Amino acid sequence: MVKKNLNLNKKYKNLILAIGPGILMAGAAIGVSHLVQATRAGADYGFSLLWLLILAVVSKYPFMEFGPRYASAKGESLITGYRRMGKYAYGTYIAITLGTMFIIQAAVTVVTAGLAEQLFNFGWSAVQWSGVILALCIALLYIGHYKVLDLTMKLIISLLTICTVLAVIMAMGARVGSEPVTTTAPSYWTPAGISFAIAFMGWMPIPLDASVWHSIWTGERAKQTRYLPSLKEANIDFNLGYLSAGFIGLLFFLLGALVMFGSGETFSDNSVQFSVQVIQLYSNTLGNWSTPIIAIAAFITMFSTTLAVTDAYPRVMASLWAEHHPPSSPDQSKSMVYRISLFVVPAIALLILQFLAGQAFTVLIDFAAGLSFIAAPILGWFNLKLITGALTPPIARPSKIYRYFSWLCLLWLIAFTLIWFYWQFFR
Repeated sequence: MVKKNLNLNKKYKNLILAIGPGILMAGAAIGVSHLVQATRAGADYGFSLLWLLILAVVSKYPFMEFGPRYASAKGESLITGYRRMGKYAYGTYIAITLGTMFIIQAAVTVVTAGLAEQLFNFGWSAVQWSGVILALCIALLYIGHYKVLDLTMKLIISLLTICTVLAVIMAMGARVGSEPVTTTAPSYWTPAGISFAIAFMGWMPIPLDASVWHSIWTGERAKQTRYLPSLKEANIDFNLGYLSAGFIGLLFFLLGALVMFGSGETFSDNSVQFSVQVIQLYSNTLGNWSTPIIAIAAFITMFSTTLAVTDAYPRVMASLWAEHHPPSSPDQSKSMVYRISLFVVPAIALLILQFLAGQAFTVLIDFAAGLSFIAAPILGWFNLKLITGALTPPIARPSKIYRYFSWLCLLWLIAFTLIWFYWQFFR
């Protein structure tokens, strides 16, 4: 009996050591895709895009799950796996990363900047706030590294979930949703509607790029805890993060549909005004007393996303550097690449925001999210080929049914991307 209890305690202890990367993945995702895109989808189209949200969550699941699966089975990131697959996969991933990382960093930062001005009301511009936020992220990561990131995300995700669940329940209890249910939704089968649908799916619930980040964070967590999780433990950690991101995305979608759709009010293209409207979604249902609490929670949520993205791309750069140097190279060199990238990526993102100052921030977000979705079939194909091929140990390869399901998901991603190209260039 004592031995059984010891084994059970060890099992739970190991599981606790494994949990972390999935929460970071969720924290990186629960931001622009949820506060902005999911809320806009409900507010502009009512419940008519609900099927698309569900489909996005389902269709991305296998390709996201392959990241921690591979990292746990091989003890290395997907980047190493891509390099082992050959130059075409490795080179394509590098091109996708370099082509999107500055835009994505700029997009998440400008939303955080809007919330910061709404909360503090200093009269600063989005670019000024972005500079301050990025400087703070750099300082935290430079000093605290992975440990600070891990702890911050766990606290923030818990707080946001509680607040959002409460807001949705009260909105339903007040029967705010009776009008949205009966109001006819506008058609999304237009060039603008299809473009938004692509952008909505691009980051909902998590951009597929994050599968690589997750595999890197799994390695960092293993270094921190000195424990490499089993396949089962890595899967539990992934499901915790991924399903949390999907659930909170659904809550934001419902909040937009219940409170704003059919009201005659639309979201502003200005980041500060948009932030004010998002906070009002909560205060309209919870009461004015909740406004400062929700403003703080929303800002912290977006700050956590910016913090996670600010950490992710330098880690990708450091991992890419390590692929071209022998394993005997000192860790200090990899750390130096991380620290240099920690300054360079935000600096270029800030230049992009300066260049686009005065432009509608939603255009930047839709563009960045659209890029992520267009890249999704490519990364999905790489992940599927890697996890089902000889480079992955047989015990870690998915079952036949899971492979068939993955192929169906990949075909859907390809089909919707082709639909987007058709509406963009031939209609």
